[in-house]
Amino acid sequence: MVRRTVLPIVFAALLALPPAAGAVGGFPTKGHWHPRPTTAAWQWQLQGKFRLTAGASVYDIDGFESTLADVRAIHRHHRKAICYLDVGSWEEYRPDASQFPKSVLGERYEGFPEERWLDIAHFHEFAPIMERRIEMCAHKRFDAVEPDNIAGWENDTGFPLTRAEQLRYNRWIAAQVHRRGMAVALKNDPRQARRLVGDFDFAIVEECFQYQECGYYKPFIEAGKAVFEAEYELPTARFCPRAEALDFAAIRKSVDLFSRPWEPCDPLPQGSS
Repeated sequence: MVRRTVLPIVFAALLALPPAAGAVGGFPTKGHWHPRPTTAAWQWQLQGKFRLTAGASVYDIDGFESTLADVRAIHRHHRKAICYLDVGSWEEYRPDASQFPKSVLGERYEGFPEERWLDIAHFHEFAPIMERRIEMCAHKRFDAVEPDNIAGWENDTGFPLTRAEQLRYNRWIAAQVHRRGMAVALKNDPRQARRLVGDFDFAIVEECFQYQECGYYKPFIEAGKAVFEAEYELPTARFCPRAEALDFAAIRKSVDLFSRPWEPCDPLPQGSS
């Protein structure tokens, strides 16, 4: 996944925001969002100044860089907002980067020299940091969280991570998000999708048509849960018909999610805003 330039965040100020109506301890008490299978357009914007996109029904934006005002703007248009967080790798530019123990920092993330994999087998050593990040999303009133890099067990992290350790961590993350009244997405990790479908509310997937991995996410559709998918290389004519047949909400973007125009598969309704 592409990374962004990050604006400073003061956690104390975020946690001091007034609770939403119908909330206990600042967290919503009503049931969280349960996105159903759909082919409606979604938008993924992790760089640049946030702006509303005509025709998008769901927005996935950076948890640190976004503001409460951004989320409120999304909600005013009766759309849903997803909070992007990296939970599987350390990013040197985040405001809480210095709080991570050096012992949990592993190999550099390929293609992103400012990132290092985290030792999720010992996640309790940085669990409070992740909890504060998730609380940040809740206080900004997001509907859901996209926890990124939760398939370290398949990568060269510098740690001998196992499938079981990854499952344990992923389920812990999902439980923390649910405790705070939000939905949670399974980000990639295709080979464990069937085992995790009961813990996650929907899936966010990259290039599953390019790499012929879309079948791994059929359990989500069968369980009545949405799959939001993005392609970077394939033209829309190559994957949109297949996405529609699978009930996937699919889009085409540049790999940085910024430099190429957004191309949703679903035709935009007239008068969309």
